Amino acid sequence: LTRSERRLVTSFIQSPQDYFDAEPTFKQSYAPQSGEIFGILSQMKETFEKNLAQSQAEEKENQKAYEDLKVAKEEEIKSGQDQIGAKTQTLADTDEKNAQSKEDIKDTKESLTADEQFLAMLKEKCQMTDGEWEERQKTRQLEMEAVSKAL
Repeated sequence: LTRSERRLVTSFIQSPQDYFDAEPTFKQSYAPQSGEIFGILSQMKETFEKNLAQSQAEEKENQKAYEDLKVAKEEEIKSGQDQIGAKTQTLADTDEKNAQSKEDIKDTKESLTADEQFLAMLKEKCQMTDGEWEERQKTRQLEMEAVSKAL
């Protein structure tokens, strides 16, 4: 402590009532500054209330937009599910037609094979019949010539 501070502390310790009961030595009166502070606080309150109202309005708008979006997305989901159902049914129908067509192809090939075998047999039979017919024609011609010579 400095010398002046020591003297001040010593004098306070020896007679503290002089310091607590003494009148202020300065001549200026105290001017409260609370009016300015209340003005700032009032302005802050108004700003906060305005910001709160704006935020609440924005929140309402955002909530409405969210609800609209939710409804739209739910409709899209329902539409997609309907399409899935329709396409699944179409796929089932197509698979059934495909299986039926494969069965028809199998039956048609079997029928073709049988028809080709019948055709081959028929051609062979026709060739034999043509040969027999020609043989009979020759025999008949010879018989006619022999009958004509005999007459």
